Amino acid sequence: MTDRQEFAVPGLAPPISHYCDAVRFGDLLFISGIVGVDAQGRVVGEGDAARQTRQIFENMKKVLDAAGAGFGDVLKVTVFLTDIEDRARINPIRQEFFGNARPASTLVQVAKLVRPDLLVEIEAVVGLPRKG
Repeated sequence: MTDRQEFAVPGLAPPISHYCDAVRFGDLLFISGIVGVDAQGRVVGEGDAARQTRQIFENMKKVLDAAGAGFGDVLKVTVFLTDIEDRARINPIRQEFFGNARPASTLVQVAKLVRPDLLVEIEAVVGLPRKG
């Protein structure tokens, strides 16, 4: 018996490669990089990092819900931006979703993401709540 569980979350666009939305191992959940697309894979907010970030966190909420967790359980996020200047535009949205919870964080500017119309990608590591 293994403590490993893969998640394919309903309501998210299908993966574009050989990966799943998240993997649970023991009390940890590793969420794959999420981009600002709807369930059909269409970009939400083309050219708008803030709208893409809101979609990312709405998608992340679906993954967290599927695993029985919430934003307060997120331990670490890694944020990839194609323009570091977008940091100021995405931070208020991040604060809206995380509330008082402050995960560890890394912010990286990248030359490009998997599609040219994407401006932001965020991955996360979550500490799952213990049951009982």
